[in-house]
Amino acid sequence: MHCVCGIFSILSVCLISFTPPCDGGNILVFPLDGSHWINMKILLEELHARGHSITVIRASNSWYIPEKSPLYTSINMELSKGMEDILDVYLQQHMQQEFLVGPVYDALCEKYIEGGCDIISLLQEADIWLFRSDFVFEFPRPTMPNVIYIGGFQCKPAQPLPADLEDFVQSAGEHGVIIMTLGTFVNALPKEVANEIASVFAKMPQKTKSRSYARAATRMTGGDTSEEDATSVELQVIWRHKGERPSTLGNNTLIVDWMPQKDLLGHPQTKVFVAHGGTNGVQEAIYHGVPVLGIPLFFDQYDNLLRLQHRGAGKIIELADVSRHSFEQGINEVLHHDSYRQNMQRLSRLHRDQPMAPMDQATFWVEYVMRNKGAPHLRTEAYKMPWYSYYGLDVLLLLLTIATVMLLLTFAMFRFLCCRARRKTKSKQH
Repeated sequence: MHCVCGIFSILSVCLISFTPPCDGGNILVFPLDGSHWINMKILLEELHARGHSITVIRASNSWYIPEKSPLYTSINMELSKGMEDILDVYLQQHMQQEFLVGPVYDALCEKYIEGGCDIISLLQEADIWLFRSDFVFEFPRPTMPNVIYIGGFQCKPAQPLPADLEDFVQSAGEHGVIIMTLGTFVNALPKEVANEIASVFAKMPQKTKSRSYARAATRMTGGDTSEEDATSVELQVIWRHKGERPSTLGNNTLIVDWMPQKDLLGHPQTKVFVAHGGTNGVQEAIYHGVPVLGIPLFFDQYDNLLRLQHRGAGKIIELADVSRHSFEQGINEVLHHDSYRQNMQRLSRLHRDQPMAPMDQATFWVEYVMRNKGAPHLRTEAYKMPWYSYYGLDVLLLLLTIATVMLLLTFAMFRFLCCRARRKTKSKQH
């Protein structure tokens, strides 16, 4: 049994492959839901196309992972209501693992894996780790030979936009387009914040446009456009927002429930990406060279955006600090200072300048451990060490013991010499 693990944001995803000596293997996938699954599915599509048989373990009420798919067969996992609530509130990972996730996965391991196992051991014994980052974005760090960097593996060249959306994008003319989305978990900002942002977008440059663009707006939004509006609408902001429609929304802002993010980021008209800093969006922005104005919300998002800001390719506004003034200042800075775009395009060139595409790296190393029976020569044996040895406590205890013995011997030696000198002094006096 061989194990391949991919690090997606702050949690892990684990693939287990049972590999006979043939071209195709059997791969068991423990995915996370939400945006993590969106990325995992891209990798599974590639592995399926290469002839591998895939089984996915999913929660019975999964948000994104369908039970039936041409890519895989599924095993449903039942979660208690209490567990769902606690997971929603994504607690400290160790507590989740020890008391919530662990027992569920342990039962599955016992049922489907010969000899049984526990989820901690399964992760510790991983043959390969697919790390969704690269050193264009990361800072230098020591890693083991079985850690493979595949940052941006989900990124692809932009595809043509739907006709109506292309009309909106082209209507921006020389000003270009700003796109905004806060990812899959957050559909809308607080009402006051949304109104502040909408009012800033409404002040962006506008030009008179033909009625054809107004008709396109009507088709996409399902709204009603008057003849008066038909000659003044210019759509230069596309905002994925599913909450209450902001009262300060301008005619140049298109509200959508969903947007083809990759294709919009790859469009030459897109100038700025307003985002929450999720790994997907950040890597796609790097791939397409679009600077980012970031509003981090939770998890690793602030850290992701901080790395972009450190490299001069993005700017952060914390949610608590978002106001009409701060947002306008931030959007204008990223939009009009060429250094942001130049720095991001430099990161894009560095990211693309690789001997092998990240997706090819991922599939190669998955198949590598299949061909080489787990590739144990790449794997550290540290996980087999007792915890006190792993943290060097046995060595520390030995050193402390030696130091204590040396101090005691030194003290005993001085005491002996002092007593001897005292006895000699007394004998001379007598």
